[in-house]
Amino acid sequence: MNGSSPSPPDSINIWRTWALTVTYEAGEYTEQKFKAEKTGGGPVIPSPNLDTDLVMACDRLADVLIKASKNPIQMQMDIARYSKLISPKDTGNNEHREARLLERCPPGHEGKMLVDEPAIILDASGAIIAWYLPDALTDTTQKEIKEATDLLAPSLEKSVRADGNRRTNQRLFNRGSKDVGATPGCINLSPAWF
Repeated sequence: MNGSSPSPPDSINIWRTWALTVTYEAGEYTEQKFKAEKTGGGPVIPSPNLDTDLVMACDRLADVLIKASKNPIQMQMDIARYSKLISPKDTGNNEHREARLLERCPPGHEGKMLVDEPAIILDASGAIIAWYLPDALTDTTQKEIKEATDLLAPSLEKSVRADGNRRTNQRLFNRGSKDVGATPGCINLSPAWF
């Protein structure tokens, strides 16, 4: 051992390995806690690699997921049928096409429904269409996600092209009233996927 500090690539690899390990363990802890709460299982002990703030954020997320799972909203729409009727070319911009889809696959409720607490939206067969998870992420977690996204902004900006498909075409995305950091349309993710 020569006592010198690791070269920058080694430092980056160590940080990435640590970050991925912590992210994985936080996800595992949240999933185990969710399943234990849902099934009435025993307490779940977090990994010692997770600091107190992160454990509290994971607990909050698990609590919101539990509340959502206990508040299902059933739609009469058959999402499997609907998915067979649409194609990747459907952009939502063709009013005639959208009207035909709505006629063939109505949402199954009268008017608009206000959802103001955690919920899961189910189709006619009971398949989960969406999770509504207000306040699932702490302000600190949201701030950290924004800061990490801001660091990635130069790389993400390169993914959006003037001639891109519907997922990357810059004409289809507008910048909001606030500066969101990353270029709109450059990334598709949901913190609720797991």
